[in-house]
Amino acid sequence: MDSTPHRIVPDTLIFIIVFLCTLGIWSFHSCSSGGDKAEFRTIRVTKRTLSPAVTALGTVKPQVGAEVRLGARIPGKVERLRANVGDFVKKGQTIAELEKDELKATVEKRKAELDKAFINLAATKVIGPIEVEKAEAEWGRLKAIHDLEAAEYERQATLFEEKLTSQQILDQAREELLVARKDLEASLKTLELTKNRFNEDLKRLKAEVESARAELKIAEVELSYATLRAPISGIIASVSTQEGETVAVGLSAPTFVTIIDLDRLQVETYVDEVDIGKIKVGQKAIFAVEAFPSIDIEGEVVGIYPKAILKENVVFYNVVVMSTKPSPVVLRPEMTANVSIFLESRKDVILIPAKCVKKSGGADFVYVLENGKPVRREVRIGWKQGQFIEIREGLKEGDDVLEYHSDWEDEEL
Repeated sequence: MDSTPHRIVPDTLIFIIVFLCTLGIWSFHSCSSGGDKAEFRTIRVTKRTLSPAVTALGTVKPQVGAEVRLGARIPGKVERLRANVGDFVKKGQTIAELEKDELKATVEKRKAELDKAFINLAATKVIGPIEVEKAEAEWGRLKAIHDLEAAEYERQATLFEEKLTSQQILDQAREELLVARKDLEASLKTLELTKNRFNEDLKRLKAEVESARAELKIAEVELSYATLRAPISGIIASVSTQEGETVAVGLSAPTFVTIIDLDRLQVETYVDEVDIGKIKVGQKAIFAVEAFPSIDIEGEVVGIYPKAILKENVVFYNVVVMSTKPSPVVLRPEMTANVSIFLESRKDVILIPAKCVKKSGGADFVYVLENGKPVRREVRIGWKQGQFIEIREGLKEGDDVLEYHSDWEDEEL
């Protein structure tokens, strides 16, 4: 009977101790959860390398000269059309032919006119020198007569002075000398006229030959217009006529086919005016088209259009990106492209998550942990790189910036 109470007392004490400990722990947690203590996470500010990029949407377009509309320069009926949409054609390949009968006849006529001009020129080259030679011979003959008459006159004058001849014979000799002199002068003029006429005939007939040759060239060129050849190698994108149709040439040449060289395409992307100041010719870029979103194509900036484009009250500038390596996929005009243009890399730049930066009243600020308490500090931001943003002023390496605070309301950067 005496041993039973001694066994019950220890068990009761153990139960009371466990109960009190459980109650104390529950009370502590209840007080802690019911308090107003805020939770926050911080990020240590460090310097990193900034490799920013400007992203924009663009469109695949043919380069200048890579899309050609081939049309007729002369009117006529289409006799043959050797082109279908999607066909590949080489430079110089015949695409279409117009009727040629009248053009061929014109070419033959011009050839005959050229032959005639050559014949006339050749005849003049033969006859002209003969006429000049005759005129020179006549002048020589009359020169000899003149010289004889002059000598005779001198002889008669000497005889007259010696009173060995009469005045009448002297006057007759003078008259014959004057006649011979006039005949010689007339012959000289005839010789000069013959030479001048020969030279002028040569010039005129040579000009006729050149004119006939030019007319023949024009006729041959017009004949060549009847055969339409591909000016570039590429794919036929559209066909605008059919065999048997008659085309008329007005102020602009009618288009037969459109040819696009798919190896000479570029991306024309629209960059916001906020970022255009960062873009320079020669910067590296990559782009991917919607048809092959997982394939990046390397390129570079080759041009920036000076004229702005206004879309939905936003100012954009056209930036041209051209691939620097052969494309692993087939690009086609008007494909949508996602473009990333890489800007200049900079080292030792302070970058923090963009969500750490808040905005209020037009000012950017962050919360920095000082002495265990969050303190608001204004900052000046720079470029963005993904989810990070550059801090140009307001933070230094080693600062602890609040990434999350349970008291924050949702704010937009």
